Amino acid sequence: MTKSILIVDDEPNIVISLEYIMKNAGFNVVVAYDGEEALEKVKENVPDLVILDVMMPKLDGFEVCKRIRENPAWKSVRIVMLTAKGRDSEREKGLSFGADDYLTKPFSTRDILQRVKEILAQTAKEE
Repeated sequence: MTKSILIVDDEPNIVISLEYIMKNAGFNVVVAYDGEEALEKVKENVPDLVILDVMMPKLDGFEVCKRIRENPAWKSVRIVMLTAKGRDSEREKGLSFGADDYLTKPFSTRDILQRVKEILAQTAKEE
């Protein structure tokens, strides 16, 4: 079964590049450009993994992560947070809200694809 990924970022260039590499890797991809739209997309069709920007309009990535983790129906969703803020305190905050990984911008598309595959493979072993 094909895994689904929700890409959430307000920067179109980042969305385009991530969408391209994830589709080429065989994933079903859905995109959202702000936190509110992200939660709507999760409600419509629960993804296997969310690539989530931290700094966005309407709701930031921390709040989206927290809301996903608060919903028991979404407990299987894996979350990789992306941010331009690389401070340890920001990383710890993301992980404390329930993110599975936390990557800083700029990032290598190859590295993020590898992390996504590793997280999804680990999830498959746990099921």
